[in-house]
Amino acid sequence: MNFTTTVISWYSVNKRNLPWRTSKNPYNIWLSEIILQQTQVKQGLPYYEAFLENFPSVQALAKASETSVLNLWQGLGYYSRARNLHYTAKHITENLNGEFPKDYNSLLGLKGVGDYTASAIASICYDEAVAVVDGNVYRVLARYFGIDTPINSTEGTKQFKALAQSLLPLSNFGDYNQAIMEFGSQQCKPKSPNCELCPLLSSCKAYATGTIKTLPVKLKKTKVTKKYFNFLVVNSDNNTTYLEQRTTKGIWQQLYQFPLIETRTSLSENKFLTHLDGSDNVNIEYEKIQLFNDTDIIHKLSHQELHIKFWVLHTKNSPENAVKWSDITSYPVPVVIERFINNFRY
Repeated sequence: MNFTTTVISWYSVNKRNLPWRTSKNPYNIWLSEIILQQTQVKQGLPYYEAFLENFPSVQALAKASETSVLNLWQGLGYYSRARNLHYTAKHITENLNGEFPKDYNSLLGLKGVGDYTASAIASICYDEAVAVVDGNVYRVLARYFGIDTPINSTEGTKQFKALAQSLLPLSNFGDYNQAIMEFGSQQCKPKSPNCELCPLLSSCKAYATGTIKTLPVKLKKTKVTKKYFNFLVVNSDNNTTYLEQRTTKGIWQQLYQFPLIETRTSLSENKFLTHLDGSDNVNIEYEKIQLFNDTDIIHKLSHQELHIKFWVLHTKNSPENAVKWSDITSYPVPVVIERFINNFRY
């Protein structure tokens, strides 16, 4: 058997039973692919099920408020995916008569849909002969064919796409695309791949040359910037707090947070109190302030490393536009704030 038939044969025996694999509905496939970007299946599966339960169609998603979409997305990160999901649902409903585009090139016109997602929808739903290339596919092809071109370079993107396209079978393109992705996820894993039981072992160049651990090759990431966040958690005697919505562009856009003071370094309690008293941006009358976490919480993003402290400000009266602690879970917040809320005893 050649590469393609071997992968398909492996998939027929080893594929996982996942709910989106029983559907050719473009809404279901689109939803699953957006959720699974930068997300493992075991983490994304309950979100997929929750979205289908709450928004069973693209029209239902379009009618939802952005807050409700972000709230359901909470914990997955990369919130621009959720905003694009909602925007695209409204676009399809209002401008495309509620129907998804039916070919790869047209799908690329949807916001938040790139080569990979368009390829997945086009091949799975409409049996178009277009190859998917995700992290799993890059890894399988780089190792099997011994390719050391960086996968995140312009040259690498073109090379791997062309190679993947050349390996498509004569039919059932969606099944093959799912097969090679599953093969990368379950067999040719990033760490500790199951080489000894791999059906491609005898012809795998990486195995023959001892380069399994070095392939695929990636260019070095952008330098990570450290930032120091101090969240002010108002806790009134009336069991209320205060949240503000982030309106500036960024990964937390439109999410809610406690009032924030950003500093150049991590500050001790005494230094922070001095900084707080001298700030013109904070107008909160408090009786007592307590540091919730003595050690900075480290929250890593793609290009940022956030060092976070939560400062609890005890007040007698509720602030203006106060939020009841009992209602706080109805507000979409970044995952690091969600974890704080779950652990805080107000």
